[in-house]
Parts: sequence; C-alpha cells; structure tokens
Amino acid sequence: MLSKGIQGKHNITVTEEITAKSVRSGELPVLATPAMIALAERTAYESVSSYLEEGEGTVGTLINIKHLAPTPIGMTVECTSVLREIDGRRLVFDITVRDEKETIGAGVHERFVIKNERFMEKALSKKNI
Repeated sequence: MLSKGIQGKHNITVTEEITAKSVRSGELPVLATPAMIALAERTAYESVSSYLEEGEGTVGTLINIKHLAPTPIGMTVECTSVLREIDGRRLVFDITVRDEKETIGAGVHERFVIKNERFMEKALSKKNI
C-alpha cells in the first residue's frame, strides 16, 4: 500500500552518452539536464512500483527541478526521492540529486497511478483518429 515517506535511491556514473554535448542539450561534457530528469523519474517510479496493484503503473506528469551545478564524466550521481503527498491517484515526490561533492539538483516530481492497459488503449487510439 502506498504511504507518505516511501523513499527511493538510485546511482549512476556520468558517461559520455549522458552529457549535454551528446544529448544535444548543450555543448559541454557534463551531466545533461535531461539525463538528470530521467534519473529523477526513474528513482521516483521505482520507489513505488512494488506498492502498486497488478496491472497498475505510474506516469510522470510534472517535473520542477533546478539543475544547480555541473558534474563531469566519471563522477557518481545519486538521486533520492521521498513520497511526500498522496492525493487520490496523484503522487508528489521531493527529489534531491547529489554528486560526490555537492547537491546538483533539487525539486518536485509528480506522477499519477494509472491502469496500464487502459492507458495504452487511450494512447493507441490516437492512431485511429
């Protein structure tokens, strides 16, 4: 059962493939903001997935995270999420991202609990319009 306070944690190492230069969100070989956001979503998603009922999932609907400092290739980045609010199907997480030296990102991420099959039916119905 979902409850406030559920925490998640995930670590990655910055590689060339997830730099701003490689994903074309900038010119420099540092952790790309889109990669940091993907890490935040993954951390939040994985933290609650085992608490969901069969056939349920979550989808990200809002992300408001500041990218505060650069992280070069080779450094480890750790993301933590804390489920701070449950409002029906809406889940709100506090997100903190740190490298080996400092906090590099912080903010809020929102996800909604969905029925996977119904969600995919709705998505695929767009092809028939």
